[in-house]
Amino acid sequence: MTDTLERSAKFQIGQVVKHRIYPFRGVIFDVDPTYNNTEEWLASIPEDRRPLRDQPYYYLLAENDESYYEAYVSEQNLVVDNSGKPVEHPQINKMFDEIRNGHYSLKCGQSH
Repeated sequence: MTDTLERSAKFQIGQVVKHRIYPFRGVIFDVDPTYNNTEEWLASIPEDRRPLRDQPYYYLLAENDESYYEAYVSEQNLVVDNSGKPVEHPQINKMFDEIRNGHYSLKCGQSH
């Protein structure tokens, strides 16, 4: 007998979030239902901060005070960004239209 654990993502494509520990924020552009990156990537995270594998992982167009980049973040390490400020990542306009209530809408023809 196999137990099936169905997880649903807590956050949505287009939602603005921030990291629970590190000082960056971003907009979600894709999601994996469970960990789907390399062993090396996971091992590079200090053991006391290493996230669980069995949870959604989100791809973010991320920013901090110094740069713009893409981030891969576990659900346990994200919280909603209620600042109301837009994300300034240069790729935002390629995927998303306007921001409303902390969510960007996907451009027509975009699907994830």
